[in-house]
Amino acid sequence: MRLKSGIWVAAYIRRCGVEGVFAAVRRRGAEEAGAIFVVVNRLDGTADLYGPAPQSAFDERPADRAFSRVLGDAPAAESAVEAFIARESRFDPDVWVVEIEERSGRHFLDRIVA
Repeated sequence: MRLKSGIWVAAYIRRCGVEGVFAAVRRRGAEEAGAIFVVVNRLDGTADLYGPAPQSAFDERPADRAFSRVLGDAPAAESAVEAFIARESRFDPDVWVVEIEERSGRHFLDRIVA
């Protein structure tokens, strides 16, 4: 059983703070099991977007949360990230959005699926 989304987000924001990086919840989703998206704002008009890794990437369901890049391998325009989040929010009202500000693109996510 994995952590509830609300607990995971609180721990993630704390970890970012320990690393000296500003993090904030932009959208609060379902406390128990809402999907979590992480926006890494590079402060230059671009951002990286990480979301739940597709279940097809695993032979069996992982015990912890796994993330993958959503909009390609390079930073995307902030407008593209915002458009994706708007579409996802309309599709799933339980989604969480956490934004961090990190020029170099560090994200502190423990598990990334390529």
